[in-house]
Amino acid sequence: MLEVPQPSREMTPTGYDFRGSTVFVSGGTSGINFGIADAYAKAGARVAVMSRNAERVETAAAKLRRHGNEALGFVGDVRDMEAVRRSLAGTHEEFGEIDVLVSGAAGNFLAPALDISSNGFRAVIDIDLVGTFHVLRAGFDFLRRPGASLINISAPQSTFPSPMQVHVCAAKAGLDQVMRVLALEWGPYHVRVNSIVPGPIADTGGLAKLVSDTERSRIEGRIPLRRVGTIDDIAEMALFLGSERASYITGALIPVDGGISLLGGRNYAGEPEQTPQEMP
Repeated sequence: MLEVPQPSREMTPTGYDFRGSTVFVSGGTSGINFGIADAYAKAGARVAVMSRNAERVETAAAKLRRHGNEALGFVGDVRDMEAVRRSLAGTHEEFGEIDVLVSGAAGNFLAPALDISSNGFRAVIDIDLVGTFHVLRAGFDFLRRPGASLINISAPQSTFPSPMQVHVCAAKAGLDQVMRVLALEWGPYHVRVNSIVPGPIADTGGLAKLVSDTERSRIEGRIPLRRVGTIDDIAEMALFLGSERASYITGALIPVDGGISLLGGRNYAGEPEQTPQEMP
């Protein structure tokens, strides 16, 4: 009888064993990104998180240490390349080469294009797109090569045009192309680069900010799997992409959304205050 090899990394509650691995998560102090950091900590990894809020950084690092592993927190803004590099260098100095690098910091607000200032548009581009480039480019110098996995947190707006989201659509579409180009360029180093596209996820600021209770009920009725997602759903995909099980996956844009992307983009437009004929 043919003997089927069994996965060797099955010794923690998560079903993955990242003991001895180093994970860095930008934006990793809240929401989806903290959920990813927490999942890796449960799987035995040494985890470092970075965000702008010192209190959140301290709290997140303390929570991660409760799993019995080392954890670090750094205060930094992804828009500041030197701050990002200092955080990554500090992680490398304490924990060694980075095995999994997650870029998750993001900014968003609802507004029609006519109401978005240049500064407002640029702020989202700088956080979501330029910030992602900073994390990935600075991170490359501290990665385990070969073998590192880079994971971006994208959004449905990268593919589907969404009214009141021109800034986010532009930023996330650019982020996905950064991911694809780096997958091509860094593949020869045996570094993988992928993106996760979360659908509507419960207990996140994004869902609360962008979707009313009424809209949430309507969305749940449209999702093929008939539920909003959980932070654990996204963390499970992040664990997979960071593991050896995904060793032949790179340049992939992976929706974790219950199938809602099959239906197209979300409509936040509402009714315009003016008809086209009345607009200047």
